[in-house]
Amino acid sequence: MDSQQRGALRSLHMSATIASLHCYPLKSAHGVDLRDAQLTPQGIENDRRWMIVTPMGRFLTQRELPRLALVRPTLSPGELTLQAPGLPALQLGLQREHRIVPVQVWKHDCPALDEGDSAAAWLTQLLERECRLVQFDPGHRRLSSRDWTGSLEAENRFSDGFPLLVISRASLADLNSRLPHPVPMNRFRPNIVLDDIGPYEEDQIDELYSDEVRLRIVKPCTRCKITTTDQETAQLDGDEPLRTLKAYRFDAQLRGVLFGQNTVIVQGLHALLRSGQKLQVRWKARQSLALS
Repeated sequence: MDSQQRGALRSLHMSATIASLHCYPLKSAHGVDLRDAQLTPQGIENDRRWMIVTPMGRFLTQRELPRLALVRPTLSPGELTLQAPGLPALQLGLQREHRIVPVQVWKHDCPALDEGDSAAAWLTQLLERECRLVQFDPGHRRLSSRDWTGSLEAENRFSDGFPLLVISRASLADLNSRLPHPVPMNRFRPNIVLDDIGPYEEDQIDELYSDEVRLRIVKPCTRCKITTTDQETAQLDGDEPLRTLKAYRFDAQLRGVLFGQNTVIVQGLHALLRSGQKLQVRWKARQSLALS
C-alpha cells in the first residue's frame, strides 16, 4: 500500500470540527458570528431572512452596493435592529402587518413581506439608491436546483441558491499563503467553517454527519467580486483574491473560480449545531477509489 492509499484509508475514518458558525440575517449585509445555530428547513435560523430590493423588486447585493457591508443586523426575540455608521439604529418589530410584494432573486420570482417606508428611507439614505427592505414569506417554498440536489428538496430563503455554505480553515490558509496580503474568512461569507481537514478537502466530502444531523455537499461555490470587498470598511480591495484563485481554482464547466461548497440538509431539521462540534466525514466515491 503506497502513501496515497494509506492517506485515503486514514481519511475514511476522519471527523471534522466545526470551527465557527455564521449567519447573515440581511442578505449581503455584515454577518453575525454564532456559538450555536439551529437548523431549519431553509438553513440556519434567520439566515438570509431579509433582503434589499429595487422599487421593482429585483434583489440588490454588495456586487452593486459595497456599502451594504456596513449594515450590521441584530436579532432579538421580537425585533430586528439594523445599524450603520452615521445613522440612528433602525428597529423593526417582527410581529407587524406586512404588505406582500413580488421580488426576484436571480431567476426566481417569489412573494415577500415589505418592511415599510421607514425602513426603505433608512436604507435609501445609507446606500444613496432608492430601495426597499423585504422579509422572506414563510408560506413560500424556494427550492435549490434539482440539477444538484437530485431527489432531495432543499429549501432556501434569500440565499443565492443553497441553504448552507461550508469552507475549511485550511483552504483559507492555503489561499492566504499565495496572496500578497491575507484576507479574512468573512470575505467568503460561509455558514460553517471546518477545522481538522486539509486544504480543499471539503471538495471531496459527500456528507458531514452525526447522530442528529446529515449535511450533504452538492455543488462547488463559484465566487464573485464580493470577495474583493473589505467587510469591515466596505472598501474595494483591487482584484484579490479572485486573481489568485483564478490561477489555480478556475473551473471551465462552471465558468468561475471555486472556493467553498454549497451544502443541503438531509437530516436534522431543528437540530443544533455548535462551535467545536465534531462531525463525521463521508467522502465522495472517488476518494475511496485510491484504495483499489
